[in-house]
Amino acid sequence: MKFLEENLVAFDVEVSSPDEAIRVAGKLLVVGGATEERYVEAMVQSYHANGPYFVLAPQIALPHARPEDGVNEASVSFVRLKSPVVFGNAANDPVRFVFALGASSSNEHLEILQKLMTLLSSQENVKKLMEITSYSEMKQLLGGTQS
Repeated sequence: MKFLEENLVAFDVEVSSPDEAIRVAGKLLVVGGATEERYVEAMVQSYHANGPYFVLAPQIALPHARPEDGVNEASVSFVRLKSPVVFGNAANDPVRFVFALGASSSNEHLEILQKLMTLLSSQENVKKLMEITSYSEMKQLLGGTQS
């Protein structure tokens, strides 16, 4: 399981569209070996087909596709956008945090979602995500969610 490891995290990335935001976060999963290239496109296609249902909370998007779309390992990457992007979810736009999820069909997947929810359920943590400037600070933040 790959959960927000250093090579899966990027800060203040400039994008101009939801597609680009999804691709940037997805690319991290590909480079990290967690998913295949086609998974990134599957996430973009899923967004086009199903809309921004994965914008789950204010500022937070969790794009994903199906395990059979090219997931090698349950994984999560994180991209903080330099400027927020509108995904079309009136309640939670604009998005600044993109967590691309490499969904596996195993228990690992549930474990990853739990970790993520633990991290994001705290307003304090979400505020910190806005402020951190380095991976070591990210690690510290995650320290509180590793059980």
